[in-house]
Amino acid sequence: MSSPVTSSTARETSTGTFSRATMGRFGIVALGTILGGSSAPTPLYRLYQEHWGLSHVLLTTIFAAYALSLLVALLTIGSLSDYIGRRPAILGGLLLSAVAMALFFLADSPLWLIGARAMQGLATGAAISALSALILDTQGARGALINSVAPFIGMTIGALGSSALAAYAPAPTQLVYAVFLVAFLALAILIVWMPETTARRPGALASLWPQIAVPPQAKRALLMVTPVNVAVWALGGFYLSLMPSLLREATGMTSPFIGGIVVATLTLSGAAGVWLWRDWHSKRILITAASFLIVGVVVTLSGVFTHQVWVLMIGTVIAGFGFGPGFFGSARTILPLAEPGERAALLSAFFVQSYLAFSLPAIVVGFFAPHLGLALATDIYGAAIIVLAFISLVATLISVSRARVAG
Repeated sequence: MSSPVTSSTARETSTGTFSRATMGRFGIVALGTILGGSSAPTPLYRLYQEHWGLSHVLLTTIFAAYALSLLVALLTIGSLSDYIGRRPAILGGLLLSAVAMALFFLADSPLWLIGARAMQGLATGAAISALSALILDTQGARGALINSVAPFIGMTIGALGSSALAAYAPAPTQLVYAVFLVAFLALAILIVWMPETTARRPGALASLWPQIAVPPQAKRALLMVTPVNVAVWALGGFYLSLMPSLLREATGMTSPFIGGIVVATLTLSGAAGVWLWRDWHSKRILITAASFLIVGVVVTLSGVFTHQVWVLMIGTVIAGFGFGPGFFGSARTILPLAEPGERAALLSAFFVQSYLAFSLPAIVVGFFAPHLGLALATDIYGAAIIVLAFISLVATLISVSRARVAG
């Protein structure tokens, strides 16, 4: 989620008991655990809805608290580890994550859930940039790919584990948080023993001020990828907030395990798409991702319309191959266009776009669901995603055609 540059100074500071390979593995596990915790509440939303009579708009508000606080954290403390070191930033994120798990465990009202989700967003934003930087520090050329795949794997495990515990273990709305609480505390203890991978430098306070700008040479590319980037994040936001409720209304299936499987299917196929197409040119990735996204959403909506879970699952798999690679291709398209001194500001602009798309459309559909019905609101939502993906597909094809003519 960040793009720090690994320096020789950073490499020289990697001393101590742990090898660079061990430190890299720690970073991968911690990143996956942080993102796993972020998807753990999703399969439980339907249970919260039953216990407290939550409306769809309140469900999406709870989710939006996470997305928006994550955005704030990325824009403010996201680059802090470049100045104070990786270890303090990661330790702070892990401890805040543990606090968030405790709040979820103790939650007895929607306000507690909003507070827990907001705390989790801050914790995730604080930790993932530093963990991504640690992986880049220790994994070399593989770091960027690992940073793209590990979050999806973590979210898959989090959704499946949470739904399985909710369906088959006692204390369905508490046990998963206890497990993650222990995991975060264990990781926090381990990071204390890890060596630092980057040297401290002045400017930490100034780095807290968000810098948002799009370099002139990147504006056209950002405009081209915006529709598909908004589409993939809007799709992810819907799955992570309202998909369990939609499954119940469309199919009558009440097991939280089914909701977890559907979310995990999206994230796992997203990771598979990134891995399979990692060596492709960015525009080829975007064209393929947009195509998969269009077909996948159409099939998913067909599953909702026919009340067939297996059709919805197939559509989710197809859509997942647009979800992960769509974001991966968007980032790969615009980031190389920025000079080193422009990347942080461009990333900030990109994150603002992405996380607003992650949260606001889901809130809108939650607001209209009581008036239109969740199924009809989902149809309209899906149609908007299809239109956005199609616009990006056409724009990318035109860009490729122009490049061939110019060449």
